[in-house]
Amino acid sequence: MKRNLAAVFILFLLTLSCNWGGRRAAAPVEEPEEKKDTVYPLGFCTDSFTRADGKVPEGATFSGLMGSLGLSGEDTYKLIKASDSLFDVRKFRAGAAWQAYYQDSTILRYFVYEENRVHSIIFQCMDSLAAWAYDKPVERQEKVADVTINTSLWNDMLDAGASPLVIVELADIYAWTVDFFGLQKGDRFRVLYHQDVCEGEVFKIADVEYAVFSRGEKDSHALYFDQQDGGNKYWNEKGESMRKAFLKAPLKFTRISSGFTYHRVHPVHGVVRPHTAIDYAAPTGTPVMSIGDGTVISKGWAGGGGNTVKVRHNSVYTTSYMHLSKYASGLKVGDRVHQGQVIGYVGMTGTATGPHLDFRVYKNGTPINPLKMEAPSGDPIHEQYKPALDSLYQFRAHKLDSLLTLQQVL
Repeated sequence: MKRNLAAVFILFLLTLSCNWGGRRAAAPVEEPEEKKDTVYPLGFCTDSFTRADGKVPEGATFSGLMGSLGLSGEDTYKLIKASDSLFDVRKFRAGAAWQAYYQDSTILRYFVYEENRVHSIIFQCMDSLAAWAYDKPVERQEKVADVTINTSLWNDMLDAGASPLVIVELADIYAWTVDFFGLQKGDRFRVLYHQDVCEGEVFKIADVEYAVFSRGEKDSHALYFDQQDGGNKYWNEKGESMRKAFLKAPLKFTRISSGFTYHRVHPVHGVVRPHTAIDYAAPTGTPVMSIGDGTVISKGWAGGGGNTVKVRHNSVYTTSYMHLSKYASGLKVGDRVHQGQVIGYVGMTGTATGPHLDFRVYKNGTPINPLKMEAPSGDPIHEQYKPALDSLYQFRAHKLDSLLTLQQVL
């Protein structure tokens, strides 16, 4: 009996040992990982193909380029039809970058056309012909700049660590109040703005919120405030419009080669004559704009003045634009022109030693110095917005000062 009990007990221990060991040796059950779809920025895996890069040649068409890359005329036509809501082939731009992706180095699978730095159109050239848009990531940055003129606004802006694109915005904002051709050493710009950056490069100034131009003890403030009436959006701290009746200059980013004087030695004839104009040296073909709204009262040859356009702005002011290489297309006497409208292009017709614009302003028929002309302001900000403008001015002026101080500390 004892032997039977011992045998049963030993059998029990052996069974327990086997079961326990089996549980320890069992491999853990792994749950299968959930498969995640890979997202490709361009909509396909670029690493799977051979890539070719280029730029659209001058005079090239979309169809012609696609044909040279290996797509048949029939498929190109179908591709154009499939993408007509995204892409207008008539706006195919010379100089635009493109990439072609090939399977087995010969079969064109995808074509990427960069409309600009950010926006691209992707064309699927095999299987189901299709197209879609792709925008590269853009970062918007808040920036400040403090620039004192030492050599040139362009170089000094770069030295201050700011994008020269800010100059274009400042030139537009201060076009009625600051002569950018007459900037002096010591003039100062302070500006609060936002810029858009793509792939580490600034490609656009999104907006200028606030700026101050200083000459000596005098400050000229410019504050962005949109009163939703479709008109001016920049005001000084008093609510007066930055937009004036006349622009300070009829063209952009050149230099003054001769000023207003009654005693100038003529560069061709060598005699002393009055020069009741401002000469702006600029490359042939530079657009020339009317400095204000008005009516074209003459257009034609003016002897030594060459091709000339005259604009009457009102009962007091008339302007003259001389030595033009050509006139704006369709411009004729009697036309109503608007401030900033192109009326011609810089040249050296008539008596001239080089391409430049001879620009004259007449007040009640008498020539005056364009650089000293004080133009009346446009309409002030609506009365109901003045409190909001004042608060915004205080806030942004303080913000600009604070950020500039912080920038100096860092």
